[in-house]
Amino acid sequence: MKLSSPIHVLKRQAKDLKRAKSITMIAALDQMAQAEGFASWSLLQAKVKAMIPNTYDEVLDYLVPGDLVLIGARPSLGKTTLTIQILLQAMREGRSCHFFSLEYTAEQAAAKVASLDAGPDQIAGKLTLDISDDISADYIIAQTQDQLAKDHVGEGALIAVDYLQLLDQQRNKPPLQQQIEALKSYARETGCIVIFISQIDRRFEGDIRSRPSLDDVRLPNPLDLGLFNKSIFVEGDRVFV
Repeated sequence: MKLSSPIHVLKRQAKDLKRAKSITMIAALDQMAQAEGFASWSLLQAKVKAMIPNTYDEVLDYLVPGDLVLIGARPSLGKTTLTIQILLQAMREGRSCHFFSLEYTAEQAAAKVASLDAGPDQIAGKLTLDISDDISADYIIAQTQDQLAKDHVGEGALIAVDYLQLLDQQRNKPPLQQQIEALKSYARETGCIVIFISQIDRRFEGDIRSRPSLDDVRLPNPLDLGLFNKSIFVEGDRVFV
């Protein structure tokens, strides 16, 4: 299933339709759903919620405003590639996107993004890249809140953090739990989507299971992983939720 626009955009269009036709919001939403091939808005929403992504291209449609997402994999198995491709795909939909990295240098980050920008529009240079050593929850909020506060910009905007285990590495930064709680609240308040790239513990390599789970996330410091309402694990070009 591929909608003509993301859910948050369809909702915005329904509001415009409501005003233009002087109809109820329910009627406007139903008309938007019918244009997408569904009898009602509730059926469209149910289908979207039941959608499970299997490929990189399907992940963005799986994410909704307010999500706090963990993308995990062992080294070199595609977690950063997937995350950047999600950002580029979202930018082509006109969304505001930000990539904060405590792992890459500025040159490495720019090269990684450029290597994945296969579209004819070459939008990689428009992605906001930040490689400051000061990256933390407070820093991320301070750097994005003015942009997300603009009309309709926050809802559906994407913020990616590379990576989870580095966020509280410096002792002058708040505990990881506190930072993730702050960013979860920020996602809910603004309607943005916050993605964390995460390492998987080495012990998983000897496990008989075919794919990792939240139990395999490497946690040098305490964190309630239940704060993430969605988790995606990557192995090459395959994704698992």
